[in-house]
Amino acid sequence: MNKADLAQTIAEKLNLAKKQVEDTINTMIEVITATLQKDDEVVLTGFGAFSAKKRAARQGVNPQNPTQKIQIPAVTVPKFKAGKALKDALK
Repeated sequence: MNKADLAQTIAEKLNLAKKQVEDTINTMIEVITATLQKDDEVVLTGFGAFSAKKRAARQGVNPQNPTQKIQIPAVTVPKFKAGKALKDALK
């Protein structure tokens, strides 16, 4: 399911305009992204938690030349931890 399918499904369930639901989804994504950029966490009780995790710098191998070592810089990556209700629903 992609974003358009999600918006269509929500619009049908709630009897709302698809455009209104798409705007809501886009705003939700923007807010979550902005919150993670501030190194904060977004918790949706029962669904899960979005957070930003710092990955340390490390040494890797060049895939085109395995004998050559390369330095991989530190980076911040998004992380999602599923909530109990979501885990239980998938069992």
